[in-house]
Amino acid sequence: MSRSTLRNVGWVIAGLVLLGICLLFPRAFAFAELAARELRYLWWLVLIVIFGVWLAFFFGKKKD
Repeated sequence: MSRSTLRNVGWVIAGLVLLGICLLFPRAFAFAELAARELRYLWWLVLIVIFGVWLAFFFGKKKD
């Protein structure tokens, strides 16, 4: 399998896991729905999370 195929399979599995969690735990679905609805007020929180992920994966990486 190529890298892109493995990555796509990983995304599909992650989506299925999230869907399963929302079906098993309705409160998690309610939280996700509320978070999506209130995103217009908490856009700065999304930016902080994106920045944190960027730092975790790309900060300090050796240059080839």
